[in-house]
Amino acid sequence: MLRIDDASPTPPYEQLTAQLTAQIRRGTRAAGSRLPTVRALAAELGLAPNTVAKVYRELEQEGLVVTAGRRGTVVADPHVEATAEAEQATRDYVERVTALGLGPAEATRLLRQVLYGGSAPER
Repeated sequence: MLRIDDASPTPPYEQLTAQLTAQIRRGTRAAGSRLPTVRALAAELGLAPNTVAKVYRELEQEGLVVTAGRRGTVVADPHVEATAEAEQATRDYVERVTALGLGPAEATRLLRQVLYGGSAPER
C-alpha cells in the first residue's frame, strides 16, 4: 500500500520513490509484477501525473523497474539484469583476448584459471 503524508516535510516525490524502492527491494512487489499506470497511481495518491512519471523514470534508471511497452512498467528481475551484464562482460573479454591474439583454447584456459582460483581443471 502506498500513501503520501501531506504533513511530512519530505516531498511527495521522495516519499513515493522511497516506498516503491523499499517494496521492490523487500520483494513485496515481485519481479515481473506490474506497477499501476502513471495516471492511475497519480489519481489514487492525489499527485500530478508528472510526479509519478518522474518517480518511475528514477526507478528505471536505478534498474528497479523496466518499461515494457504495452505491459506498462514492471518490477525488474535482478537475475535478468545480472545475466545481461555478465554477457556484456564476456563479450568485452572475448574482444580483448582476441585483440591480444589469443585463441579460444587459451582464452578459456585463462578464464577457468581465474574462476577456479589458480590451477584450472582441464576439460
